[in-house]
Amino acid sequence: MFLTNFFSEKKSFVLNNKNKIRLLIKKLTLEEEKGLSFLNIIFCSDKYLLEINKKHLKHDYYTDVITFDYSEKSKNIEGDVYISVDRVKENATKYKENKNIELIRTIVHGVLHLSGYKDKTKKEKEIMTTKENKYLSLYKKI
Repeated sequence: MFLTNFFSEKKSFVLNNKNKIRLLIKKLTLEEEKGLSFLNIIFCSDKYLLEINKKHLKHDYYTDVITFDYSEKSKNIEGDVYISVDRVKENATKYKENKNIELIRTIVHGVLHLSGYKDKTKKEKEIMTTKENKYLSLYKKI
């Protein structure tokens, strides 16, 4: 059994298609051969995520997503994914993308991090982007 929870620190933020997103996450974890124990996705503001970035990662800059992996076994996903809805909106405008699709891409990105993928090098970023596109395509078919 797996559990995906959605929370919002921004009272004005409303997430649509929760069940469709849960199904996508389930498909992603199966494809990546991971178990899903629990996953919390927390939507927040730039300011909120900046404070987390400073406190926990010692980074003083805005970001769209931060993940915290609590799993003790590499085969299970247990963690939190914090997403700045402000960054998602800005990135959607910057990349001329639909805001909902950019939000799904960011969720997928966070889950991929919890699945073991990194994005520090050019090669890692290419792999991550390819995976994101694959799961975005799958999302559109659900």
